[in-house]
Amino acid sequence: MSSESFPPPLQPSFVLRGHSAQVHAVHFLKNNTRLLTADAEGWLVSWSLASKRPVAVWKAHDDAILGIGSWGHDRIITHGRDSKLAVWQLGPDEEASIGKTLPINKPPITTAHPWLLHMLTVNTLNFCQFAMCLDDMPQPSTPHAAIEDSKHHPPILVAVPNTMDSGGIDIHQLPTQTRAAVIHADRDITTGMVMALIIQAESARLQVVAGYESGHTMVFVQSDPCAPFQRLYAAQSHSQPILSMAILPSRDGFLSSSADAVIAKHPLPVVPGVWKTELKPFKVIKTKHSGQQGLDVRSDGRIFATAGWDARVRVYSCKTLKELAVLKWHKVGCYATAFAEIAECCPIKTEVKLQIKQEEVPIKREVEEDVPIIKQEEDEAANQDEGALTHQASAVTTVQQRRESKAQSTHWLAVASKDGKVSLWDIY
Repeated sequence: MSSESFPPPLQPSFVLRGHSAQVHAVHFLKNNTRLLTADAEGWLVSWSLASKRPVAVWKAHDDAILGIGSWGHDRIITHGRDSKLAVWQLGPDEEASIGKTLPINKPPITTAHPWLLHMLTVNTLNFCQFAMCLDDMPQPSTPHAAIEDSKHHPPILVAVPNTMDSGGIDIHQLPTQTRAAVIHADRDITTGMVMALIIQAESARLQVVAGYESGHTMVFVQSDPCAPFQRLYAAQSHSQPILSMAILPSRDGFLSSSADAVIAKHPLPVVPGVWKTELKPFKVIKTKHSGQQGLDVRSDGRIFATAGWDARVRVYSCKTLKELAVLKWHKVGCYATAFAEIAECCPIKTEVKLQIKQEEVPIKREVEEDVPIIKQEEDEAANQDEGALTHQASAVTTVQQRRESKAQSTHWLAVASKDGKVSLWDIY
């Protein structure tokens, strides 16, 4: 018998161990230099991807954190089971003043936290995390200070389940903290609670995608800020509640996963069809693996990943929905995945400066003619020591730059698990 040799199973490049409770959400930010992880006890950790060490740790909520996001370069949004949606200011100054003791080491709850900018009271009974997008809708005239702030932090829209109607959707605007719109539960279809949301705005048009407890997915469009929302798409591709959804980078479709073993690819209509024909999903596959959640699409639109209740992370093709890889390292169920986003418009620098400029670190080399030979030797030795220190500082800077460059240019896949660990994979 001829024995076939199989390649060894894939292993994560790094494992971040710092949470004492199950990790519910992961999110990359600051051009892939930071990774946010949030757990079931309300703790939030910001990791440096260059050093794989925490740079900020604080208790953001009194209950489990459902979702996290970023607004601009230095604002973080957290959504907790304590019915709060918070916006935090986390810049370099805040990182320096916040504790770095990981939750697994039992830091004091009264530890310092970033500046809290906004706080909204929202519905979290659905276990549905918020969705957000930049607000491209026409804005009223604002003071000069608000205009200056909007250059760095343009207004955003946040979608969450309705406070009174579990099948409805509330849309809030930040920084005004006002409710911009409401989508009421569908009267013709029994959908149950809202389980997952997507929102995007373009010019005067606003699109909201909702996944429901009944397995339905629906697309609502508002063509004018004063017009009511229209339901342009409805499909029941799943027999169990929707667990996660993600929009494709091309913005012409979205993906959905649920408690059943089905993954579906749907159209994303923006206007009513001319012939009034009923739209159908692009593709529906039965994966034989129930309970896939935390669906996330890579920034190039080629692959997406899901976190499974069976402790497996599965990678699929966005085009064919074919399973490409199965990542097995965690021993218990996984909750969330996140791909590092690499912007094509901002090419990663491949060259690093190997030396510090001479004028930045001046070295005095003047020696008087009447200085004794011994003095000259001492000065030469001092100059050599100073040159060695300069070279050492240059080497340290080079190593740090290389680490940061690698962290920014790698298509990381972060996986959050019930075991309190976060695995980092470098695949495809």
